[in-house]
Amino acid sequence: MSAVEATPFIRTIEWDMMDKSKFFPLSMLSSFSVRCCLYPLTVIKTRLQVQRQNHMYNGMIDACRKIHKVEGLSGLYRGFWISSIQIVSGVFYVSTYEGVRHLLTDTSVGHVDSKVKALIAGGAASLVGQTIVVPFDVLSQHLMVLGIHSTKHGRVSVDKFGMNPLGITFEPGKTRAQICAEIVRLIYQRDGYRGFYRGYVASLCAYVPNSALWWGLYTVYQDELLRLLPSWFSHLCIQAIAGTFGGFTTTIITNPLDIVRARLQVQRLDSMISAFRILWIEEGLHMFTKGLSARLVQSACFSFSIILGYETIKRMSINEEYKRHIRW
Repeated sequence: MSAVEATPFIRTIEWDMMDKSKFFPLSMLSSFSVRCCLYPLTVIKTRLQVQRQNHMYNGMIDACRKIHKVEGLSGLYRGFWISSIQIVSGVFYVSTYEGVRHLLTDTSVGHVDSKVKALIAGGAASLVGQTIVVPFDVLSQHLMVLGIHSTKHGRVSVDKFGMNPLGITFEPGKTRAQICAEIVRLIYQRDGYRGFYRGYVASLCAYVPNSALWWGLYTVYQDELLRLLPSWFSHLCIQAIAGTFGGFTTTIITNPLDIVRARLQVQRLDSMISAFRILWIEEGLHMFTKGLSARLVQSACFSFSIILGYETIKRMSINEEYKRHIRW
């Protein structure tokens, strides 16, 4: 049994050990639940990243308070129904990750280190996932920032800071579907189909290294924690902590690239270079920490929840013959 290490339990449940008919539905349910709980942090992070300096919000807590006060709870879930479609890309992401790991396990070039497998598979999974998700990401981010200038009475102020470049307004009686359709129409009218992939290269530059590093660091931290902690300590808890540490480290490293991606998609800048230049002029060294607090909290919560759900589902989906080799 190749996946059984020197330890008397399976550290990593491999793709061929699971019942896919259980794994996929449970994985989608877990992904949707985590997104539903943590989506407000995504909205806050995006608004902090696309604002110029601190014109609207002075930090994560201030942004949360102001959004809730002006727009209500719905403001913290603006664009959620579009973003939730991303759970479909999550299926492709997980399938790619596990599939590439499986291919690297069966490779004829000899033994591939588990950390290298995680790094390569994480990058490949993000490449596939981003190709599917970027158009929905573009739409959801436009929806996220629409509420910045709105009031409880539906009136909209002048867009002084370039936060609403499409010039969309809230009008009484307009449904979410109508607003979304207007965004689609305006993006297509201005840029054609390419508009829905605005920031695609920046997304790949931000998320492919992010995903590769996260999975690689997750494996590194897991191995170190298994070595340091006593054998009776919960393996699932170790994995959740390792995922949190991996997410925390990766977020600090890749934060500037994520800001550039958000600026390209929302403010319709021409290129990554121009986005970096504008960020440097506007923010200086602060560009490395802009929106970082919200992103760190989001990443830590997301990483912990995703790994906890993901590894639990893998245990629930494992074939009967391997169950005795699993440690919770």
